[in-house]
Amino acid sequence: MKLTGRDANRYFTKPDPARTGLLIYSADAMRVALKRQEVIEALLGPNGEEEMRLSRIPGAELRKDPAMLLDAIKAISFFPGPRVAFVEDATDAIAPAVVNALQDWTAGDAQVIITAGQLKATSKLRKLFENHSNAYAVGLYDDPPSREEIEAELARSGLTQIDPQAMTDLTTLSRELSPGDFRQTLEKLSLYKLNDPSPANSEDVTACAPATTDAALDDILNIVAEARSGEIGPILNKLKAQGINAVSLCISATRHFRTLYAAAADPGGAAQGVARMRPPIYGPRRDRMIRQAQGWGPAKLETALTILTDTDLKLRSAGQRAPAMALVERMLIRLAMLAGR
Repeated sequence: MKLTGRDANRYFTKPDPARTGLLIYSADAMRVALKRQEVIEALLGPNGEEEMRLSRIPGAELRKDPAMLLDAIKAISFFPGPRVAFVEDATDAIAPAVVNALQDWTAGDAQVIITAGQLKATSKLRKLFENHSNAYAVGLYDDPPSREEIEAELARSGLTQIDPQAMTDLTTLSRELSPGDFRQTLEKLSLYKLNDPSPANSEDVTACAPATTDAALDDILNIVAEARSGEIGPILNKLKAQGINAVSLCISATRHFRTLYAAAADPGGAAQGVARMRPPIYGPRRDRMIRQAQGWGPAKLETALTILTDTDLKLRSAGQRAPAMALVERMLIRLAMLAGR
């Protein structure tokens, strides 16, 4: 049988020990690994592998010795409880061995869990599990986790109190991160809120979210956009010490002010303009961008973009002899003074 959507997610959380087997396939190996880990732990508990109730079989070895799977299914553990015969990196080459194992499976045998890469609709493995009356096939696709999945993952980590806006931020973040990175972020958030009875909020999500490559530049861009010209020099020195060059700084500033202009010029207002941004802007950074766009307005932002473009052309000019970072510092001070008018 074939499982999709919510039914598949619920089965991963609470699998049926009486089922013959489960096939999980996807082009994304990390998604497969996370779901496989989740379903095996739900079947066996946290000590299943230590109690030798889990048999691991590489697909390449099963191809050489087709009897391995049937032996693993029928093997008896020294410890009581459900058992799993897990085959990883499977291909259609092992289909005959799987057919024999599923045919000989009886109640009380180890459940067969197989993981594979992307399988075509004509795949023998897919057809075998999709047409089996007591086994499931689940295809994982490049879709972000649903709100239900995020809440379930947080609950497993012990975090049940979360602010609605923080949940919206996590949903947005799940579209930007890989499954592995997003799961690590949820675990980090749970540890961050350990022994803290207050609900997790947007600031907590921001504190636990992975830093992006542009994060080092955010401080100076906010300083400029908020007309704090006196703070430009010290932080610019820190950025130079970190290896940030003048062109990169100019490009980042241009990107930031283009975003502000797009938000300020939106017919529905700055808040609606920021909400339409792709990739999405979430958490406290979203509120800050809205305030900046409203404070500048479209007219001043057009002037700012003109100043940025002129500076960028000077930096790239073959005849330019002035120190590049000095040009950028002067540009940033001009922008900050423009914002304060």
